[in-house]
Amino acid sequence: MHSLQNKALEIRATTIQMAHDGKEGHLNGALSCVELLLCLFNGGLQIDPQNPKFPERDRFIFSKGHACASLYAVLADRGFFPIDELNNYATDDSQFPSHPCIHALPLLDWSAGSLGHGFGVATGKAYSLRLDGSNSKVVALISDGECNEGSTWESATFAKAHSLDNVLVIVDNNGVQSVGRADELMGHTSLEEKFTAFGWAVQTIDGNSIPAIQQALQAVPFEKGKPSAIIAKTTAGKGISFMEDQVLWHYRVPSDDDLKNALEELGTLPLHRRGQQ
Repeated sequence: MHSLQNKALEIRATTIQMAHDGKEGHLNGALSCVELLLCLFNGGLQIDPQNPKFPERDRFIFSKGHACASLYAVLADRGFFPIDELNNYATDDSQFPSHPCIHALPLLDWSAGSLGHGFGVATGKAYSLRLDGSNSKVVALISDGECNEGSTWESATFAKAHSLDNVLVIVDNNGVQSVGRADELMGHTSLEEKFTAFGWAVQTIDGNSIPAIQQALQAVPFEKGKPSAIIAKTTAGKGISFMEDQVLWHYRVPSDDDLKNALEELGTLPLHRRGQQ
């Protein structure tokens, strides 16, 4: 656990450096899900960086694709590709565009695009795996903003109707959407109550706590015959004092001073800048 906590600092430093260099924002959501990604790719998913498409793997759908800088950083750290390739983030003809693309980076299981689509893809994949007799599971990481979308609840209905206990949806509930706060835009309703009403087995956890995440992942499926949902209460812009819980940092690109101050606060260097300073 301690090593993952230290790793979270490195991933955040890497993510902020990538956002600065690539002139891309979305740091609120990229930083809020760091612990979730680290726990998934360090024991929570059945994966093999040397053989990323082996048939028995678990499938991972990163539906909140705009927040992909931290996903790329975690994949590099796990050895899916060389760390120095992160320097190509958001450059022309890069494997690492500002939304993950399976055609650019074939090791992915899906290309992220319009919000609200990943959940449906995950349930479809889970249904297909069930028909094939596979024991693999499908995990989708979605944003709380995607819970505004009707397609989210259509997918929830489908998964319950087919008793897809091989699917797990994790909601990165960081409370901030593109132009405002999630509670205000969604009417101050409970995501746990909503998923429960749709027949899912649900746990609400501290989504920035590595022990809480690991414990929840180990318990999946929460109930036999029911799809599982984790409502992960996270902090937007987690780890950087001047970014935390600020709507501004959904889109804002860090300046040179922002980068300097963030790295000083984290007390570590980006993974792809080791040995350069």
